[in-house]
Amino acid sequence: QVQLVESGGGSVQTGGSLSLSCTASGFAVSPYTMGWFRQAPGKEREGVATIDGVSRTTYADSVKGRFTISKDNAKNTLYLQMNSLKPEDTAMYYCAAARRFYMPTMTPPSQFQYWGQGILVTVSS
Repeated sequence: QVQLVESGGGSVQTGGSLSLSCTASGFAVSPYTMGWFRQAPGKEREGVATIDGVSRTTYADSVKGRFTISKDNAKNTLYLQMNSLKPEDTAMYYCAAARRFYMPTMTPPSQFQYWGQGILVTVSS
């Protein structure tokens, strides 16, 4: 049974940092493209960052230089380090997996087959 479980969300003030984790079970993350997505109230789900099978990363323009995606294949876990957080980063954050080894560009949520339940990140001004 495939499962993705996010952890590490919470509330922080503007300029603060948070680290998200996503532990996968039922499959090995190494050959998959893994990604973080977010959805704010009243908005569509958008891509934040992805990391593919050769650990090539992509980022949304809005988070470049502030967020870092990484994975630990041995622990079957995906991470998102978020620094210099802004109120507009407030959203539900979702971990996802796509059955693609290579993903050189940011890909829509529809291309990801497995999803976590999401975790809330709130940034206050």
